[in-house]
Amino acid sequence: MGTFQNADGVGLAYHGEAGDPLICLPGGPMQASSYLGRLPLNDVVRLDLRGTGESEETGHYRVDRQVHDVEALRRHLGLDRIRLLGHSAGGTLAVLYAARFPERVKELVLVAPSPRVVGIDVTDDDRREVALGRAGEPWYAEAIKGFEEIWAGRVTPEAFAKISPFFHGRWDDAARALDDHPRNPRAAREFYADGAFDPARVREKLQNLDVPTLLVAGEHDVSLPPSRAQEFAELFPRATLVVQPGAGHFPWVDDPGAFAATVQRMP
Repeated sequence: MGTFQNADGVGLAYHGEAGDPLICLPGGPMQASSYLGRLPLNDVVRLDLRGTGESEETGHYRVDRQVHDVEALRRHLGLDRIRLLGHSAGGTLAVLYAARFPERVKELVLVAPSPRVVGIDVTDDDRREVALGRAGEPWYAEAIKGFEEIWAGRVTPEAFAKISPFFHGRWDDAARALDDHPRNPRAAREFYADGAFDPARVREKLQNLDVPTLLVAGEHDVSLPPSRAQEFAELFPRATLVVQPGAGHFPWVDDPGAFAATVQRMP
């Protein structure tokens, strides 16, 4: 583990060491980066976002403020340009960093990124189409009840717990273990607070982002269905979209070999 300070003097931690690392930003939002520890990739550095993992707490967790934490890490590592991976809500942070510091990004990898940052709306119908395609799964009958409650407006923690299997290509012990990694609930509530970004402005900046971009989506991901992933990828001038067969929101867990082959061959 390494440590450094951001511009506000907050101590932040990162895990891994390499000469030209792929810097990985966790989702959640505000989940400890430990869940990315199983990424089947070479030369990875995982950042513990402020208030998560081994990083210190602070009073400010809005995602746009954390863009400067990524920049502080780049400076600490002594890198002129970085290779950056963002998963889920971490994709929001990665996109905002690339929009703010395009000259500092060598490669951008977005894994099941949240489309919220660019104003793409994933509708109930989008999720229903993906969910109904899993009807043959042994867990389906119970899990679909959670979605039915949510679609009826009864959004409760119990309903979200029921739909957990829909986020994975395989609902097994490895998938269940991902739910056990700690998250900072207070920080998560602030991550997307009002004023964090303007989706229209972000989209405008992405039009001129001259950076090779890889967007990896899961065939069964209810958070970013393939059709919305295609819409997201089309916002980048140099994007490649890969929809991993049989995968959900955590494609490296569902098929590590396929995921590694896709990401490691990034030019």
